[in-house]
Amino acid sequence: MFAKIKAISSYLPAQIEENSGIVEARFIKKIGVKSRHIAKDESAGDLAFKAAEKLFSENKIDRQETDFILLCTQHPDYQMPHTAAHLQDRLGLKKSVGSMDISLGCSGYVYGLAVAKGLIEAGLAKKILFLTSSVYTKYINVKDTSTRPLFGDGATATWLEGGDTENLRGFVFGSDGSRYDKLIIPVGGSKNPPRDNPEVFSTDDQKNFRSNYEVFMDGMAITYFTLREIPKLVDEVLIKADLTRADLDYCIFHQANKFMMTYLREKAGLNDVPFHNDITETGNIVSGSVPLAIEQVVKSHGAANLKNVMLAGFGVGLSWAGCIADLSEIKEVGNGET
Repeated sequence: MFAKIKAISSYLPAQIEENSGIVEARFIKKIGVKSRHIAKDESAGDLAFKAAEKLFSENKIDRQETDFILLCTQHPDYQMPHTAAHLQDRLGLKKSVGSMDISLGCSGYVYGLAVAKGLIEAGLAKKILFLTSSVYTKYINVKDTSTRPLFGDGATATWLEGGDTENLRGFVFGSDGSRYDKLIIPVGGSKNPPRDNPEVFSTDDQKNFRSNYEVFMDGMAITYFTLREIPKLVDEVLIKADLTRADLDYCIFHQANKFMMTYLREKAGLNDVPFHNDITETGNIVSGSVPLAIEQVVKSHGAANLKNVMLAGFGVGLSWAGCIADLSEIKEVGNGET
């Protein structure tokens, strides 16, 4: 028994914020983000719930066949309990369903696929609902014009089940915890609990305004990290999967920003491989960027020829992961609309 992706759906909040009112046109052109969806009155759990409902409806999936819920988010609805457990009840699933939150950001989708693969191929689950949900905009100051234009909110739902052929393979993982502070919310966890740390606001050298309760991102450090580690990841995944670049049908990587992805594609030697690079109307939705991109590629090009697709995620942690996925059996019904 091998794990395979059978369906993907997404949910994007209705409220849209245009970047034209925040930054100059030349910056918008560089990052490739014109607008983003904002979860004003919705939690990460709310977005995940709506993505799951779309998945069940669009793909005519019997929700009672779900054996396990995985939710990848860094914005749980509560410190405790884990949000995936609450989703079991909200979605009306049986009580025998296993549930687990995965606290990962931009690399989280590939990590989550590996967890789902392990559960299915170990015989611990047959059909898995894998959700991603990000509400980064709730943790970014509206006056932080270096970070705010990049990130949007959204959720995705992926249905995985067992099959006779290996559809997910060549997994490679990496971590560099020495650079944990390059993308961070300093206060709010057990290291710096809220009751002991009053909110303090500051302005950086670029006049970006934020507090210690909000996202800080060293954009240059993240870019250097990506361009240093991900070309090596590409080589390692290809070796592990016994493939060459010529064997790849598509590359679907975490959608950070247009400038970074264009440069990364060239540095990784992927200019001759179809390569997704478009977050024009969504921005970076963190762990949801890869499955949203998969949904968009399937909608535009169909799934039949997507047999050797390289997936890669990288970012907060610092963390990265890649694999090869056969996406040819994904149902071509999701459209990613709200």
